[in-house]
Amino acid sequence: MKLLMAVDLGTSFIKAGIYDLQGDELALSKEAIRSEQPVQGQFIQHGEDVIEAAVNCIRTCVEAIGDRKEEIAAIGFTGQMAGFMGVDKDWNDVTGWSCSLDSRYVPYAEQQDSLYGDDFYEISGANSPLFSSKYAWFSHDYPEEAGRIAKYVMLNGYVIGKLSDLPVEEAVIDGSLITWTGLADVKNRCWSEKICEELGIGRDLLPRIAASHEVVARVSRKAAEMTGLPEGLPLVCGAGDKIAGCTGAANLTPGEILFEDASFGAISCMCETCEPDLEKRGFDMLNGSEEGVYYAHYYMPGSGITREWFVSRFCQKQGESLSEAYEHIDRQIRDIPPGCDGLFAIGMLGGTAMPLNGDLKGVFMGHTWSHGPAHFYRALVESFAFALKGAMNRIDAVYPEYRNREFIRMIGGGAESDVCAQIFADVLGIRVETLAQKDPALWGVCLLCAKGIGLIDDLKQYAQKHISIHKRFEPDPDRHEIYEELRKRYEDYVNILTPLCAGLQKKKEE
Repeated sequence: MKLLMAVDLGTSFIKAGIYDLQGDELALSKEAIRSEQPVQGQFIQHGEDVIEAAVNCIRTCVEAIGDRKEEIAAIGFTGQMAGFMGVDKDWNDVTGWSCSLDSRYVPYAEQQDSLYGDDFYEISGANSPLFSSKYAWFSHDYPEEAGRIAKYVMLNGYVIGKLSDLPVEEAVIDGSLITWTGLADVKNRCWSEKICEELGIGRDLLPRIAASHEVVARVSRKAAEMTGLPEGLPLVCGAGDKIAGCTGAANLTPGEILFEDASFGAISCMCETCEPDLEKRGFDMLNGSEEGVYYAHYYMPGSGITREWFVSRFCQKQGESLSEAYEHIDRQIRDIPPGCDGLFAIGMLGGTAMPLNGDLKGVFMGHTWSHGPAHFYRALVESFAFALKGAMNRIDAVYPEYRNREFIRMIGGGAESDVCAQIFADVLGIRVETLAQKDPALWGVCLLCAKGIGLIDDLKQYAQKHISIHKRFEPDPDRHEIYEELRKRYEDYVNILTPLCAGLQKKKEE
């Protein structure tokens, strides 16, 4: 018997899970990561806190399976796909983990976009890269600390370095994570000489790009003592959370789409070629977990966070849990007709990323005295569905050979809501399937581990064999027709309202 372990390095939480080769979860642990938000626009997480939470989760899972810990054959990693961290020669955190929630980099991002935006998109596949602009911000604002940095890494690479005896010069990043650095040639899975030279970033500061299934290090004696893992256990590079989810959900057939309804709602369409949307920049291009696999990817900044914000602020009753609040708002929106009786929403409270538009903010309009909280919440859900449909249209424009897909699969916390899944099916005009697997990203990493140590050969075949459909939601043709007209209106309103939102922000700053 062989067991596999995966660690998910999320924004708010770290999770670890142990699975057998049939995809059965034997242990799961979750722990919050401490963060600091001293002033608006700053969001700081220290590497030491990340490691502490990861070690705690790993140790809890190992203890949960008792004597079977000797059956663990490998451990792999997934997690956030955008951000950066600088470490010194001894793997000490210099910069802190800096994701998009820490907005001090934004002026540098805007400057780089104005100068190099075409290169960023055409070469790296990214509309709004973080790594490159955060490098410029930190180098400019903290030159002394920047001088101590030996490597810039992502969280996966940092945790691998801390759990092993890997020299910092051999730090790694997997191919799925390179797009949002803005520094890579995504089609060829390498660092872009052109972009790095334009930005003045030495490639010696960047980690080696490894395969997602590659064994890149082994558990050190010190890490074994901290975690309970066997010393010398293979550490597999893994993949970013979106790509790990695609792997675990068996989204490995050209044209198929996986919709993750999570904090950053996203769709990922598997493609055999890398073709950025040069006309509209309607999606980004990500590398898959295997060579020759790409994903046309669109995400909505904070879509799930926006829904939680609304439910917790305006729907949750005293003494009621958040999950109970979601359940009762779901019951209330079920019978509200498409279009919410004339109420319309744009739910992009943090702007849009594809194409980059930081001016757009949240808007509700058309509401009257007859509308209640349920109308507003359903309007938010519909607005996110409209944005996804627009992204699917751009994918189909660039990849017309994929237009005739029969279904999309839906994962994430939002997939637990039947009424929301039906809204998405009606707006998108395609069958939506939810999965029985609760955490495809963790399972996807376990599959990569299994391939990396030779337990499986055909990743796609094995993933498909172990997928189980939970529910299917067929689109209603009449509701889809109504939603198509509303979606067109949504696109018009986004264009009209963006400068008005920008004006509000300008007035606030004045």
